[in-house]
Amino acid sequence: MAPAWDWESGEGLIRIDDPADWDAAYERGADHLGTAAIGLAFRCPLEAASPRIIKAMRSPDIAQRGFAYTAAGVAARLNGALTPELYDALRAEGHRGLAEYAIDDTLVFVPFRQLPPWLKRRKVLTYVRNRLEGWWLRSAETVLDAWKAVRRRSS
Repeated sequence: MAPAWDWESGEGLIRIDDPADWDAAYERGADHLGTAAIGLAFRCPLEAASPRIIKAMRSPDIAQRGFAYTAAGVAARLNGALTPELYDALRAEGHRGLAEYAIDDTLVFVPFRQLPPWLKRRKVLTYVRNRLEGWWLRSAETVLDAWKAVRRRSS
């Protein structure tokens, strides 16, 4: 017998492992679908969890939408890939929105060759920006050290 999930409080939904339970709750209009989507991402194959994660991303509750994007990040971490539909959903939300951490997880855990072109560009842009920022900070430290040395000599 399947456990009785507490859809009112959301407690324990992170352990959900049956997509049919999630589907039944979705049909009832239950709360905490994003939380349950994280559980599905942990315990179900990507192909089974993906459509439910996408449905949870359309929730009217912003917190549950945020959890759905977290579920997408979990799926990327565990599977090293996402479905084309999940990539599309992440792209639609954008890097500055709720999908920020899910996109970051995807960039870290999905091999570069498997990324869609828009995420490949994001990864290259991030790499170049981080390199330039590192050079800038190192040069600023060098200039500051030189300035301190000049001030010590002149005093």
